[in-house]
Amino acid sequence: MLLLATTTGYQTRMFAAAAAAHGVEIVYATDRCDHLDDPWRDGAIAVRFHEEWRSVDVILQALASRPVAGVLVVGDRPSVMAAHVARLLNLPGHPPQAVVIARDKRLSRERLKAAGLPVPEFFAVPAAIDPETLVSRVSFPAVIKPTVLSASRGVIRVDDQLSFVTAFARVGRLLASSDVQDLHDPESNVIQIESYIPGTEYALEGVLEHGELQTLAIFDKPDPLEGPFFEESIYVTPSRADAGVQQQITEAVGRAASAIGLHHGPVHAECRVNERGVYILEVAARPIGGLCAGALRFVTPGEPLIGLEQLLLRHAMGESVSAWTREVDASAVMMVPIPRSGVFRGVAGVDEAKAVAGIDDVVITAKPDQHLIALPEGASYLGFIFAHAPTPAGAEQAVRTAHACLRVTIDPWLEIVRQ
Repeated sequence: MLLLATTTGYQTRMFAAAAAAHGVEIVYATDRCDHLDDPWRDGAIAVRFHEEWRSVDVILQALASRPVAGVLVVGDRPSVMAAHVARLLNLPGHPPQAVVIARDKRLSRERLKAAGLPVPEFFAVPAAIDPETLVSRVSFPAVIKPTVLSASRGVIRVDDQLSFVTAFARVGRLLASSDVQDLHDPESNVIQIESYIPGTEYALEGVLEHGELQTLAIFDKPDPLEGPFFEESIYVTPSRADAGVQQQITEAVGRAASAIGLHHGPVHAECRVNERGVYILEVAARPIGGLCAGALRFVTPGEPLIGLEQLLLRHAMGESVSAWTREVDASAVMMVPIPRSGVFRGVAGVDEAKAVAGIDDVVITAKPDQHLIALPEGASYLGFIFAHAPTPAGAEQAVRTAHACLRVTIDPWLEIVRQ
């Protein structure tokens, strides 16, 4: 199985464990350094996500003597490359052009609008433009977002002219930062402005099997995501929304995936629901990110419980997964937020948090002395808390109680100024 991922992706190790349990060998293609001899000791094919066709050729040459049964992808950046490789190897997957549209906030909005799905008013502009010249075009409240970033990074709600100008400049500085410019993405200098959508936010995890959507889980996001920043924290499933709302979400995601052109493979969708309907925020051609997949387990008669990675592994190898359903118990995951920017020193109370009833695990992914950056500029979390309970309310309360046990030490970041 070919797996395209970043060298720093949390999910890479989870797919490796799933493959080992399933008796499948993983061939990695990652953005590792190609000047060092296998620095990660994983035998990965070295690729550059911003050099798609050159990297596709490198992958195909490397696989000439190692045929693979399927292609998996972790994260947004390698998703287009993965689609091209799958198509050229005559393996099932999403069409490359559909993955391009799914990654592009402007193109996806246009496709959804053309399909008759509700979308916010939106327009995109160069980051270098004077925001004062845009104010007359903006209906407040509005949302400013970079088109190149994901996971709510750089997304800011603005309620008036002053906050709009300030936030626009802030997002512009983020896009000008070295880590964003190092992406070499043509969208790294574009800012999109949208009308704010009120409502309750949900996420849907699913797979498309030759155009048919199978919903694996609908997640509640119980924390209000009203701005000014939109840091996702807790996911809980099964959803506590009534059956009618859940059906509307599933139908809207299916229509959105079809409008974008996605056909076969995992999808992760985000949406907001209000009295006017279901607003699709995105339908990504990849599974849920980070370690959040640890909140999902699936059952089918006569088989042991499996995680999302094993399910997607089976799907990528051509096996139907329609007989698998999410386990009966409720589950929750908390993406532990970074409370403030600075130098991470450590977390106390982890053992106490693990002892909370219903908690499966507490995983701190931040490393001592790491420079942490809070949203909206940041792109990571302190870690993840997982729980199971008989009810969604019980699972949610477990992760909240465990989080309250944690005592995080973050020192100020002292910059050295050369005279």
